[in-house]
Amino acid sequence: METILVTGGAGYIGSHTCAELLAQGYQVVVVDNLCNGSKVALERVQEISKETLTFYEVDVGDRQALSKVFSSHKIDAVIHFAGLKAVGESSETPLRYYHENVGGTISLLEVMADHGIKSIVFSSSATVYGLPDELPIRETAPVLPASPYGQAKLMVECILKDVHQADPSWKISILRYFNPVGAHPSGRIGENPKGVPNNLTPYITQVAVGKLDCLKVFGGDFDTIDGTGMRDYIHVIDLAKGHVKALTALPYAKVPDIYNMGTGQPASVKQVLEAFEQACKQKIPFEIVGRREGDIDKYWADPEKARIGLEWSAEKTLGDMAADAWRWQHQNPDGYE
Repeated sequence: METILVTGGAGYIGSHTCAELLAQGYQVVVVDNLCNGSKVALERVQEISKETLTFYEVDVGDRQALSKVFSSHKIDAVIHFAGLKAVGESSETPLRYYHENVGGTISLLEVMADHGIKSIVFSSSATVYGLPDELPIRETAPVLPASPYGQAKLMVECILKDVHQADPSWKISILRYFNPVGAHPSGRIGENPKGVPNNLTPYITQVAVGKLDCLKVFGGDFDTIDGTGMRDYIHVIDLAKGHVKALTALPYAKVPDIYNMGTGQPASVKQVLEAFEQACKQKIPFEIVGRREGDIDKYWADPEKARIGLEWSAEKTLGDMAADAWRWQHQNPDGYE
């Protein structure tokens, strides 16, 4: 039975991936500094899966503490989620983002090398593409990130490629994902943003549950079916399954493999809103305000490479995403508090 180290495993995508790993028979060790994560999420992951995991409150930038974790377990591979994740905030505090997200990864890779562990799945982002030349976006598209967050993701991708170039025994998979939404169907774990949400769907559910007054829709004059921006939303469970598929494909990776994680089916903000109104059986107040700087009309993935290379495809619908996100929010109006 393989043991997988999951960095950032107490966060949104990390916790769902831990649940999926446990369900598929892996042993799981989590390191997380809890800046975006919750110990309660990990308790609930164990409750859902009826399996136990091991948790260390450790920052990946702390080489000494991280090394102790590797010494205490026979780790087979790493799934690396740990990092700061707010795109807007990254423009205000770029040095912090480079220090945490790039510096933390370098620390992790050094400790992995010290312990002879050379298999890693990296949680990257579609933000590395920046403004797309053509749609849908393929993995071969030009990369030109528009934020320090996206830039840091791209830097880590470059570091991983260089590590492999220097030592081809490294097995590396890079997953660029689009817009993760939804929650575990049990309603026990889900997205738990600190403060006012940056992302659309937790904002919608917090309006629906009465925590926020009104959804602000940024821009109603885009070149789309209804004037609101269109994005590729992917259910977090599909995404978690994609990480496990990437893990099983790692031994066969000849070069660092890059895969888009999306549905290939874009939805507009108004379509997402309608799906949530159906899920929570109420109207959700919204107002259209000005566009944000850098916002683009349409953005979606070509997921064909992952379908062939990983034998993975997103299966859940926008309706599933809305129903599961609402169940989580309705049962946990204050998140894990």
